[in-house]
Amino acid sequence: MSGDFTQEWGSEKVRAADLAAMRLNGVPAADGGGGGGGGGTFASTPAQKRSAANTIETELELNTKKATEHADEGTNTAVKGFDGWDAAVGLKKVADTWDQQVKVLMGRLSSEKGSLRGASGLFVRNDLGTGDGFRPLGTQSKLNGL
Repeated sequence: MSGDFTQEWGSEKVRAADLAAMRLNGVPAADGGGGGGGGGTFASTPAQKRSAANTIETELELNTKKATEHADEGTNTAVKGFDGWDAAVGLKKVADTWDQQVKVLMGRLSSEKGSLRGASGLFVRNDLGTGDGFRPLGTQSKLNGL
């Protein structure tokens, strides 16, 4: 039994050292190891970002709210049914925890929706600003007409 542990421990130490060496001492291969440059395109278009934000708004937020209300109704009924028992207190605590977690989730969904909608605008404004930086300054420049 002791030998099995020693052998397994030794192989795990070697495996961990290999993982650390890969992470800290090198760059993964370009053949799918992750990191190290991209393909030169964005992962999503402005239309895809808008679509994702709309999905959050019209499906995820609405369905989460409906599920929460459904769970609250059932839990409140159960709490009333167990009135005077310790189970009612426990169910109430679970319901309060659930409501707090749903509140955090709804905030996160709202934040992600806003970020998706704002990202497209930021990219467009950045592109316009960069383009403006390459345009001629106007007739005041002594370089115009050369």
